[in-house]
Amino acid sequence: MDRIFFGDNQFFGVNHMSEEKARQQLMRFQDIDAIMQVLHYAHSAGVHGFMCTTHERMIEVTEIVKREPEKWAGFSFYPGMPYAHKYANAMTELGPFEALKQFLPSGGLIDAMMRGSKALFTQDVESVATLLVDAEMKAFEGLNTPIIFLQNVVTDLILGLGYYDAFRIFADHVKKKYGAEPGFFTMNLPMLLPALDKVGVKNPIVCANVNKIAFRMSGGIDAYRRATDEWPARVIAMSVLASGAIPAREAIEWVVNEPYVESILFGASSRGNIESTVSLIREADAKRAAVAA
Repeated sequence: MDRIFFGDNQFFGVNHMSEEKARQQLMRFQDIDAIMQVLHYAHSAGVHGFMCTTHERMIEVTEIVKREPEKWAGFSFYPGMPYAHKYANAMTELGPFEALKQFLPSGGLIDAMMRGSKALFTQDVESVATLLVDAEMKAFEGLNTPIIFLQNVVTDLILGLGYYDAFRIFADHVKKKYGAEPGFFTMNLPMLLPALDKVGVKNPIVCANVNKIAFRMSGGIDAYRRATDEWPARVIAMSVLASGAIPAREAIEWVVNEPYVESILFGASSRGNIESTVSLIREADAKRAAVAA
């Protein structure tokens, strides 16, 4: 698994501390060329893993990368799904049948439709779930997708409902059909890990908030440490800077020393911030390795 991942929040005006900054970013990244330029900065800085939603703008990104494979050598996508607004908008604009045609994989439209119809009539949850994953993965055909993530909206909903078998269904399908590892975004890591273990998803890849001030860390730092001690996981830390509340160097030096953190996910919108963050992570990693030696 990559040590550093680049995320897409900034492209959609997501900033938990500043509405004005979020608005400025949203306006700037209406232009797909601006998005591609920032991704090029990340790629040039040695960050080759792009963790993204299946938003329409990210689908545009996949099409550009497919057209320019030489320019994006070594670049991998780590899609997170589902993107619920996309389905809602398509149903409203196109109607149910045309919406399904738009999203289903082109090579298996009839098969997928039959699976979907059977699922609806027999309440076959497994068929419905795998059908939706296939629909979301349509845009990533021909691209490298080593890990496929379940977005936290669905992960945490499943946790709340207690239907943990859905995690196994997702994990099995991703492994079998796409040769990828399943990943899970969550806002409740201490609750997710035992749930995954219960249905046989061992040593899972989990992306969650991890930062020095426990910003949006359900249960707090100690709960994360206890959970990962009991149920080992490969944790990708996001919101490391707590949306700017912690100075970058301080934040990164702390997070690389959390023993359960295997990778770091960050987002940035300028070349300088990208290169600086990557440099700080590598510097902190080197310092930790020297201390360990």
